[in-house]
Order: sequence, then structure tokens, then C-alpha cells
Amino acid sequence: MRETAVRPPAPTSPPHPDEEKNWGRVTTPRTLLSRALSVPLALGFTVFLPLVVAAQPGAGQRDAAFWLQLLLTMYAGARLSAMVLTSRRKLLQGSFWLFVYMAMGVAPLAQAVLGQVPTPVVGPRSDLTVAIGLVLLGCAAFDVGVLLARHRPAGRAGGSQKEPRPVMAHRRRLQLLAAVSFLGSAALIMKLGGPAVFFSSRQEIIAGIEEAGVSQDGQAGQALLRGFGTVPALLSLLLYTRWLITSKFARRKVSVIVTWAALAALNLVVNNPISNPRYWFLTVMFSLLFTIFPVSAAMYRVALSMAVVIALLVFPFADRFRYDEKNYKPVETTSFLEPMALKDYDQIGMFANTITFSNSGPGHSYGRQLAGSVFFAVPRTMWPAKPRDTGVMVGQWMGTVNTNLSSPIWAELWIDFGPLGMGAGLLGMGYASARVDRRYAKRATRRSPPGSLISVVVPLVAGYSFILLRGPLLQASGRVAIAAMCLALVATYRQDKGAGLR
Repeated sequence: MRETAVRPPAPTSPPHPDEEKNWGRVTTPRTLLSRALSVPLALGFTVFLPLVVAAQPGAGQRDAAFWLQLLLTMYAGARLSAMVLTSRRKLLQGSFWLFVYMAMGVAPLAQAVLGQVPTPVVGPRSDLTVAIGLVLLGCAAFDVGVLLARHRPAGRAGGSQKEPRPVMAHRRRLQLLAAVSFLGSAALIMKLGGPAVFFSSRQEIIAGIEEAGVSQDGQAGQALLRGFGTVPALLSLLLYTRWLITSKFARRKVSVIVTWAALAALNLVVNNPISNPRYWFLTVMFSLLFTIFPVSAAMYRVALSMAVVIALLVFPFADRFRYDEKNYKPVETTSFLEPMALKDYDQIGMFANTITFSNSGPGHSYGRQLAGSVFFAVPRTMWPAKPRDTGVMVGQWMGTVNTNLSSPIWAELWIDFGPLGMGAGLLGMGYASARVDRRYAKRATRRSPPGSLISVVVPLVAGYSFILLRGPLLQASGRVAIAAMCLALVATYRQDKGAGLR
């Protein structure tokens, strides 16, 4: 009887660290999709859309400011295309370039073409030109920071760098955070007069906050009140969602499913798009999307690409629920550019106004505005000279009725530290974003444990970065501090199997 040779099984070895990180590259359909979309997507974002906007008829001046704005839009379009087409998920860098492309690129370009702006630019045209040039400089500095992070040494020569232990969520403390979420949201709902207020309009919410007696400390106090009612609820929902998606044990536990359902219902009340600012609801959707789909390269690409369409066609009309029926005035337009020129994309103009304000006498504040944002919780009774929001301060100087104006991170850094400090700040942002994105791509995998906090924190930060980039920082600081406290409550390094999520 002839013996048949049996081939021994090939030796298996653990996957290379880059293999998990670059898993999207070896899948043929995704590779073909990237190649098929690369040329039209890059040309569409970088050339076609900017030139279509620039070719529209309008009363705007075709001067140095216009051509700089066109250059900024095309540069941001090229970088956004690179983020969409990359084989790695770069959430923080992708959200940065998405904001720059729409809020600092396409929308201001439409305003330059039409000669219309949502907020008056009170200074000379030269200040607007300087503002656009500084934004372009900041974007270049951000890219330099990314390059520095890419070429950072991996460790000492001849040795291996020890991988730090991941920060995990503690199960019992997560249950405590869920209880805090219900208490905080319930207090906000009762303070404002019941759940029905959250389905009326933002105007009713603001009126309820004023009646609650917390408007004396300005918009930072209002943001703090709303933060305690909204941030813990969102963070608890993200953590429970992550737990259910990655753990069969959690999906078999009735208590976990019931808690998740209750948190989802709670977020439908306090974090719905009717009673919340559009940028906050964008944070909610962005963080939920990438918590549910942490490793999907296709979802990442679709999200960034569709966000441009939504920002162009939906976002300018998404203030339908800002006012009640009596005060709402629908937009009547015959051009697709006008909504971007008449709505909230005032970041370039407000940066120019900040430069004019500084040049008119006050000069740079050398960290004073940043100190006000860091120590936002200090009441004005204890700190009478506490700085106001940069947008409010510049708006009051301009004499505008509505002082709820933006102050992009470029303006916040510039008014404190000048152009060199602004460039250094954005370089640091680029470096930190690249480092965090790299760690996220390595940790947020199919094999990562259910309690991995980085899988929840990075999508949340990426979504909230739209608010941080838009500014003012003082308004955004309240929710940042509350989120940090919630994360500190649930975070642990301990490898206690009984206390960790399973």
C-alpha cells in the first residue's frame, strides 16, 4: 500500500504590528475602489469644486485676498482628498481638514465671489488678506507637525520600545457614570421645564437657561449647565455601545442591554438635533458612527466624503429649529452659494476682525485669553477681570447686536501669541493629531478588548474638534472639562478581570 506524504502545516507566527494597521491595503476590492475614486475625488475636491465656485457671477473683488482664498481652498481640498484615500483611519487629521476645507475654504470662497458675508468685516481689506495668509501658514505648520510625528524615532537603538498598557474602562465605575448621567440629564430636564422643551427650539432652551438663573456668568456658565446634562449621557452611551458591539458576554446580559436602551432614549432627549447646536449634534453623530464602525475603512471614507455634501447642502439650512415658528425666517435664494455666504461660516471674517481689533490698540494678550479658557470655572465674583470669549469681545468692539460669534483656533492663538505662536500651536496640534491617530489605528482593531477607552475617546475628540476649531475656546472648555472628569472616573490601568469589561 502506497503511503501518501502528508505536508506538515506551515508554521504560524503572530501578525506583524503593521499588518493589523494596514489591513485595508491587502483587500483587493478596497484597493480597486481607492484607485477608481482617487482621481475624480482628488480633482473634485482640489480643482473642480473650487473653480466652479470661483467661476460663479458675483460682486466680489478679484484681488490678492480672493486668489489667496482660492489657493487655501485648493490646498485644503488636496489634503482632505489624501485623508479620504489613505489606507489608515486618521480621524483627528481628517476632521481637521474637513473643517478647514468647508469653513475656511469653500464657504469663504463663495463669500468672496458674491461679496457677501454673514458677519461684517469692519477693517481694511488688507487685514482680510493677512488673515487668509495666516490661515494658510497655520495649515502648513499643521502638516509640518504631522511630518515630524511620522519621523519620530521608534525607540533606542538596539532596543525595543515597551508598549504602554492600554487605558481600560472599569465596569463598576462605568455603572456609576451611567447613574451620574441619568441624574445630570434629569436635573437639566427638570430645570428647563420638562422633556417637551427639548423638542421645541433652541430659543426655548436658551430662555429656560436664563430663567434658571445661570446666565449671569455669560455663555460659559450656560455651556457648563448644558454640559453636565449632555456630556455624561453621551459618553456613557458610547462606552456601552462599544461594550455591546465587542462583547458576547454583554449582549447576553439583560441589565447591559436595558441600560444601553435607557441611555439611547436619554440621548434622544438631551442630545437631539432640535435643541442642540449643529456642531454639537455633529459631534454626537461623528463619535457614534466611529464607535459603531471602528475598523471600517469604507465607512471612514464615506463619512468624510458625505460630510462635504452635507456641509454644502444641509448645514446652511440646519438652523430650522434654532427659532420658534414666529421668529424663523426661511432662506430664499436662487444660488447654491448664497446660503454659505449668509449663514454661520464667519471664521475667516472673524479672524480678520480679530486682527483689526488687535491693531486698533489692545494688541496681543500674551496668554490671557487662553488662561480664561483654562480657568473657565472660576466665577467672575472671584476673578472680576476674567477674560470674555474672544468672539464676544471682538463682537462687542464691533458693536454687533449678536455677539455669539465664532473665534477659530487660528484667531485664538494669534491674539495671544502672535503669528509665531500661532504657527507653533498648529504645529503642535499636527504632531499630536498624527501621534494619536497612529495609536488609534493600532489599538482600535477587531481584536481590541471591549473596555479600550481609546476606541471611544478618539472618535469623541474628532467630533468635538469641529467645535474647538470653530471656537471660541471659552465656550468649548466646559464640555471638555466635564468629559475629562467622566473619563477619569471610569479609566483604570489595572488588569482586574473581575472589574474589567468582558
